[in-house]
Amino acid sequence: MDKLVTFSQPPTNAIVGCATTTLTAAEKVLFKQMRPAGLILFARNIASPSQVFALVDEFKSVTDNQYALVLIDQEGGRVSRLPKPYWRIPPSPTEFAKLYQESPKSAIRACEINYQLIGADLKRVGINVNCAPMLDIPQADASTVVTDRALGDTPQSVIALGQATITGLQLSGVEPVIKHGPGHGRGTTDSHKALPVVNADLDTLTKWDFLPFEHFKNQSMLMTAHILYAAIDNQRPGTLSRKVINEVLREHIGFDGLIMTDDIDMHALSGTTANKAVQALDAGCDLVLQCSGKIEDLQALEPALQTLTGNVLMRTQIAATKASASLSKIDDATLLEELTELISSNGMPV
Repeated sequence: MDKLVTFSQPPTNAIVGCATTTLTAAEKVLFKQMRPAGLILFARNIASPSQVFALVDEFKSVTDNQYALVLIDQEGGRVSRLPKPYWRIPPSPTEFAKLYQESPKSAIRACEINYQLIGADLKRVGINVNCAPMLDIPQADASTVVTDRALGDTPQSVIALGQATITGLQLSGVEPVIKHGPGHGRGTTDSHKALPVVNADLDTLTKWDFLPFEHFKNQSMLMTAHILYAAIDNQRPGTLSRKVINEVLREHIGFDGLIMTDDIDMHALSGTTANKAVQALDAGCDLVLQCSGKIEDLQALEPALQTLTGNVLMRTQIAATKASASLSKIDDATLLEELTELISSNGMPV
């Protein structure tokens, strides 16, 4: 890896959302004072390539952080934030999982090309982090929040296509975030709406759900799952649990990169924004993700934040260094033609 980037001044341990396609006056004042480590974008923030680039540039300027992490969930299918007509709507990850059952080699290559093209789309507008791949292995009764987005229903498929996703993104200079550690595949409830409870024993989780996260333990960033794992900690959801963060993610799985929460204001977690942030940081999470874009939520979050130091600062520097990689020159048309050829026999959308 290249020499680590150096922040002009260390940011605080938050990644934040914003309300619209430009920063409001109130957001500029708050972000200048807060200095969050990153920004996450949603459909509400995206109108055109030039607008997105300007928004990212504005955020970096306001926070005095040219190495800010700029995130998006651009998985494909229904989780596609970049709209037509400026961008291609990529296939859902589940389409590559279907193809993998017929032709693993074709599926892996198609998935890699797909995410290389996604990465190029992101990098060209200043987005340097994609919250993908999702490494959750859905069970038969899992919530559609997982089944509609999964890279397969076995560790083998998820690992193979997860690697293709990571390779494709990194070829375009975009850094991935593996999610939702240590596994959301047994959740029968959508954690956006309520807290899922998983009652599987630790041996079952270890031999199945944890495997993709172990395989990718050397990646730079991981997002937690808002799930209560009864066999690990029957009191606190994973994001807020020292046992899950330290004993499972850090010690058992061996992940030493940057751990960020999923959105702390999802309904799976209860309490105030600040209280949830404090609990997540106390549990061992490195960064808190707050996505609503509501100024009152951001203002409530700020008192819970701290300036990055020590290992957390180092992990953020490593992630930012990888995310600052350049976009290699690629021939989009040729790659898209190859992708189309690989998947056309399966009837997949391009």
